[in-house]
Amino acid sequence: MVVKCNSLGLFGLNTYAIEIEGDLSRGVAAFDIVGLPDAAVKESRDRVRSAMKNCGFEFPNSRLILNLAPADIRKEGPLYDLPILITLLKATRRITANTDDAAFIGELSLSGELRGVNGVLPMAIAAREQGLKKLYVPAVNANEGAVVDGLEVYPVRHVFELLDHLAGRARIAPAKFEEEAQAPSGTLDFSQVKGQAEAKRALEIAAAGGHNVLLIGSPGAGKSMLAKRMVTILPEMTFEETIETTKIHSIAGTLQKGAGLMTMRPFRSPHHTITRVGMTGGGTTPKPGEISLSHNGVLFLDELPEFPRTVLEVLRQPLEDGTVSIARAHGTYTYPSEFMLIAAMNPCPCGYYNHPKKSCSCSDTAVHKYLNRISGPLLDRIDIHIEVPPVEYDDLSSKSSEEKSEAIRRRVNAARQLQTERFARSKTKCNAHIEAALFEQVCVMDDKADRMLRAAFDKLGMTARAYDRIMKVARTIADLDQSEIIRAPHISEAIQYRSLDRKYWHE
Repeated sequence: MVVKCNSLGLFGLNTYAIEIEGDLSRGVAAFDIVGLPDAAVKESRDRVRSAMKNCGFEFPNSRLILNLAPADIRKEGPLYDLPILITLLKATRRITANTDDAAFIGELSLSGELRGVNGVLPMAIAAREQGLKKLYVPAVNANEGAVVDGLEVYPVRHVFELLDHLAGRARIAPAKFEEEAQAPSGTLDFSQVKGQAEAKRALEIAAAGGHNVLLIGSPGAGKSMLAKRMVTILPEMTFEETIETTKIHSIAGTLQKGAGLMTMRPFRSPHHTITRVGMTGGGTTPKPGEISLSHNGVLFLDELPEFPRTVLEVLRQPLEDGTVSIARAHGTYTYPSEFMLIAAMNPCPCGYYNHPKKSCSCSDTAVHKYLNRISGPLLDRIDIHIEVPPVEYDDLSSKSSEEKSEAIRRRVNAARQLQTERFARSKTKCNAHIEAALFEQVCVMDDKADRMLRAAFDKLGMTARAYDRIMKVARTIADLDQSEIIRAPHISEAIQYRSLDRKYWHE
């Protein structure tokens, strides 16, 4: 007799239904799992066997074949332990309840307890789309699955709990989503940054338009301090962004235990020793990398020239397309990667080139070699370049209060609201990603602004991409001024944020 149990599988961000078929027959005792299982799935045999024994069940002394359908898709991870156990117990008639409208996922311990697994949120969404009514998950993942409406998610701690529930002896109450208050940056606030008015203004513009930023300054100027406070002035995530961000972190296994949704924008700051795989994602079974974990948030690269050139160059396509694709023999995984890049660097190896009070010990050749670790094409993809000068003593010792993040955030939200209304009928979310078809319609200059930009383009030898970036930054500055037309002061300020790379790279 063939018995069946529903489960779910992951392929990147995509989820698909899995049907586990079990056939118990006479013959030499054997336990085979077919349907392209990976090593973790094959090891389920030993975990399930021990769990059954330690829960007081006798393992069948017969030939057992389990098929994980569809058989042409590779099955990965320990999440099939629970549905395999349920299939075995149904085959031996220890479970007689109808489970056709339910799916099971979870890793088993040898004692029968359930351990958490990755990717519960996307699998819960897929279960609802498949028309299933119930989903049984480890208790630690229940709040994550309970986010999905129209699906009963049951938290299971031990196999005995589940068996009592299915037999009707002791019902498990469906989980109810509990939203947890999240403090993304603890006590971080822009009011703690003394001075640096120009850098704060640049970051406000970046937040308002979703622009990438390069901070250039000597050690101790406050570059990292400014970058870490960026998330405090970014707009709150929409529900769609929250779901998408949570799905990525759920699959990667970086979601906090017991968490439901990630309501705060992610801030990722990888060390400069990171590899290409760590940045883009990859592995035998590709997992999201730092650029995908930063989706809808901030990717901060401190000491930018210290990153390997090959790692920095892989950022170019994701910065343009907002996605990263990882090809493997068994398929191509695509993860979203729409993030704000904030990079920080010293102006030279010793860090004191053009410092007002300290002398630089680097030769011109050393400075040139250091700065050219960053390619021109990557620089062109960074919208705003801003110099962060050393903070003066008077600024540090000043008792006057600095503007709080909440005040800056209100202006950012007002500018983003204009962009939401402007791009309501397109896929564009903010000015940094204006589609080519909308460019001329959205970026309208007056005559004075046009003449100013023409003169700057010829004098600085800008590329077409640099022109595009200036226009988008100017559009954001105009939005902060609540102006529909891009005027000369907006262009002038936007050009200022492109001149630093010319100053350092071509001086």
